[in-house]
Amino acid sequence: MNGLQGFDTLRKIRTTKNAETTEGFKKRDQHLDQPLSPMARLFHEPGSNVYIIGIMGLKTKVCPDVFKDNLVRTFLKNRRFSSLQVRDKENGSMKWVPTNVNIDDHVIIAQLDPNIKSPDKFVEDYISNLSRSHIEDTKPLWDLHILDIKTSEAEGTCVFRFHHSLGDGMSLMNLLLACTRKVSDPEALPTLPRNNKLSVAKVASLWSRLGVIWNSLVALLMFMLTALFLEDTKTPMKGTEGVEHRARRFVVRSVSLDDIKLVKRAMNVTLNDVVLGVTQAGFYRYLCGRYNNKNAEIPDSMRFRATFFFNLRATTRIDDFTDTDKVGTWGNKIGYSLLPFNIQFKKDPLDYVRDAYATMKHKKASLEPLLTYLFTKLVIKLFGIKVGGILNHKVFYNTTLWFSNVPGPQEEITFFGHKVAYLAPTCYGQPNALMIHVVSYMDKVMFVISADEETIPDPHKLCDDLEESLRIIKASAQSANCQIY
Repeated sequence: MNGLQGFDTLRKIRTTKNAETTEGFKKRDQHLDQPLSPMARLFHEPGSNVYIIGIMGLKTKVCPDVFKDNLVRTFLKNRRFSSLQVRDKENGSMKWVPTNVNIDDHVIIAQLDPNIKSPDKFVEDYISNLSRSHIEDTKPLWDLHILDIKTSEAEGTCVFRFHHSLGDGMSLMNLLLACTRKVSDPEALPTLPRNNKLSVAKVASLWSRLGVIWNSLVALLMFMLTALFLEDTKTPMKGTEGVEHRARRFVVRSVSLDDIKLVKRAMNVTLNDVVLGVTQAGFYRYLCGRYNNKNAEIPDSMRFRATFFFNLRATTRIDDFTDTDKVGTWGNKIGYSLLPFNIQFKKDPLDYVRDAYATMKHKKASLEPLLTYLFTKLVIKLFGIKVGGILNHKVFYNTTLWFSNVPGPQEEITFFGHKVAYLAPTCYGQPNALMIHVVSYMDKVMFVISADEETIPDPHKLCDDLEESLRIIKASAQSANCQIY
């Protein structure tokens, strides 16, 4: 544990003058029985009872006492992590009720055999087994599992589990990263890539108002039709009824960020376009294998869509813990687009990226994420949380997968003094068979797969196909004078 000396508590960092103090947190937490927001309540509805998993590989052995001490000093300053979510038996509403938190109730230290034969498989099985359980509502809805065993990727693994009502992926990523510091500067928070693409104002200013309005109305119409009856083609990747209640398998595969940047520069597209192109190509390879196993051919055309999540906040700035519960920085402020994938054979592998570029160019010229967010809130306000839950469930079930792209730190970081090897967020409880999270960290990009084991029994094969697709696309980009069209 010598590498952790001096890190038993987080080092203080310099903050801006308008940052709130710890005393400000105490005063704010004195306001009892605050109601849950409609979007938070939505994640308690059947079919939307979703948990977020945050897997963190560490380069050093885990010191549980250091984690516990710092969790008290950090997480518990945020009232969401020190409050129960209590349902009113008369009207069904829910509220935050502050409670005394025993940190030992939230930190689970797995008892492990250090001589276990397959530690990678054990850790994967342990994390996947979490999807078979839920956190009791007699305590705040989060916990941490410490697996102090060496794997091929890390010396130890920590698994955070949060109920989605606590906040969206960006809020929770912000929370975790507020506990980190740069290895190169132990007093500095890490930096995230700039968020230039999701500003509604910027998108609207780049295109004619008429085009944006038309694209937005068409997108909203497709959203409503999907909520009513428009379902994706039934493929080996499409979940069946009740998929949200089944166990998930979580698999992480890392690829080189430099490889993705090479394709980006060669084709003059964004990193996100390359990632989506690689994903589309990987899906085609995977489905070909599944259909071949059934002595069948992949359909010439199919409806195959992802619910693609967007962070609606104007910034991805990491806040210090004097600011993590500030109004506007927390909650579930996410919209989504219905993103079509063109699952076809492409003679030129770069066409997968060109297709992704064209699709995202069209999506950026609309207000679809904002409209779906506002429309859902309107439905809840007019018809109640139950109808809002049914609406969300239908949209999610009628598409094939969830897709989310979360920016990660650009430099090496420590978490409570432990050097971080990788970060891998994911989810379970969603009403479809597949979710893909893509997160960057240093010089790597992680594809994080959350797969229903009945529908996708071989998620490692899907990862292989994604990795092979990137290799082929990179080779094509190197050998050709690439143009978008």
